[in-house]
Amino acid sequence: MYKNSGTNLASLSPAEIKDWVGSFDTVLTDCDGVIWVDNNTLPQATDVINKFIENGKQLFFVTNNSTKTRPEFVTKAVKLGFNVGVDNIISTAWLAARYLKAKNFTKKVYVVGSTGITRELDAVGIRHIGIGPDVLQGTLAEAVHAFTPDPEVGAVIVGFDEHFSFVKMMKAASYLNNQEVIFIGTNTDERFPMPDCVIPGTGSIVNAVTTCAERPPTVMGKPNKHICDILQQEYKVDPERTLMIGDRCNTDILLGKNCGFKTLLVETGIHKAEDIEKWAQSEDEETRRLVPDVYAGKLGDLLPYL
Repeated sequence: MYKNSGTNLASLSPAEIKDWVGSFDTVLTDCDGVIWVDNNTLPQATDVINKFIENGKQLFFVTNNSTKTRPEFVTKAVKLGFNVGVDNIISTAWLAARYLKAKNFTKKVYVVGSTGITRELDAVGIRHIGIGPDVLQGTLAEAVHAFTPDPEVGAVIVGFDEHFSFVKMMKAASYLNNQEVIFIGTNTDERFPMPDCVIPGTGSIVNAVTTCAERPPTVMGKPNKHICDILQQEYKVDPERTLMIGDRCNTDILLGKNCGFKTLLVETGIHKAEDIEKWAQSEDEETRRLVPDVYAGKLGDLLPYL
């Protein structure tokens, strides 16, 4: 009804909003910037999510965060008051482990990332190496001479790694020089803007390894359609009756566009109404795809209509 229009929720009548809410059976929502920020819930977000579930909507938290396992996300969500379980969580670490398991992968994985990835690999019985600090000791020549590739490595997963280093990039690219080694990136989020600084996102690390390896990864996270394929296979989700909620248009909203979902942007995170207005006037078709169907100040604005 409002496809690709960038409609302000506040401009719709109560009847129109209820009609729109009734047009989807499945709700996918990003986490940070939509339902919480760090360890604090956003206003009325808990009530909206729990009301969706109470009303029979199939609901999933869809996050590009690869630093936690699905059970760890559940622990956080339940502590914050959300009535969700493991089957409500779609995370990039879980997607990466599931992707390899589906390929009957039996070798080792070299991981540039955190325990969120390695614990999901452990859960499906896949061996791994590489986790933790790996810094340059002495000269580059000495580091290269000291590196003996593990012949059992058959995949490289790159996610968010606060210990990312020149040495890790060298090792990842060296393994990927073998074209038979699988290359997985958890997501391509560029950065995390903070009030006084910028924190490099996973995409910065993935792109560094991609450049050095001279080959692209298979990316698990938003906005890639891989998530849609999993949802349809595992949970029989109907794209035409699915809503994607997010705060970042180039990941959350673009995922919705790539998968044929309805889309809602909330202004409690990265992108705002002024961004939507600018993109809507663009002559570039790809830029216009960033425009959500509907946008709202916050997720809690939906509560009176549920």
